Amino acid sequence: MALVLDILIWLLIGLGGFFSVTAGVGVVRFPDFYSRLHPAGKNDTLGVLLFCAGMLVECLKYDYGYLVAGRLVLMVLFMMMASPIACHAITQAAWLDGVKPWRKGEPRR
Repeated sequence: MALVLDILIWLLIGLGGFFSVTAGVGVVRFPDFYSRLHPAGKNDTLGVLLFCAGMLVECLKYDYGYLVAGRLVLMVLFMMMASPIACHAITQAAWLDGVKPWRKGEPRR
């Protein structure tokens, strides 16, 4: 049973790392402001969710207590609400400020 939990923990943390790295790559590689915010909002949120899920499984495996598990659950809930809402607010502010989306054939900004 301990081996199965260790594999699950490493799988969740590894997937969280994968999605966090792809978020960073997407921010660097995408051509304009709007498409760069998409991986920053979506992949980063999923990466944090998977990291916290791995930590939650480890917390329950080693019996750290329900207080620590509750803090992890609250952190996940806050991140799942705050990150997409912040990305939407930033995107709306950029649109109202006049930032135009990139079109194929134009130089990258």
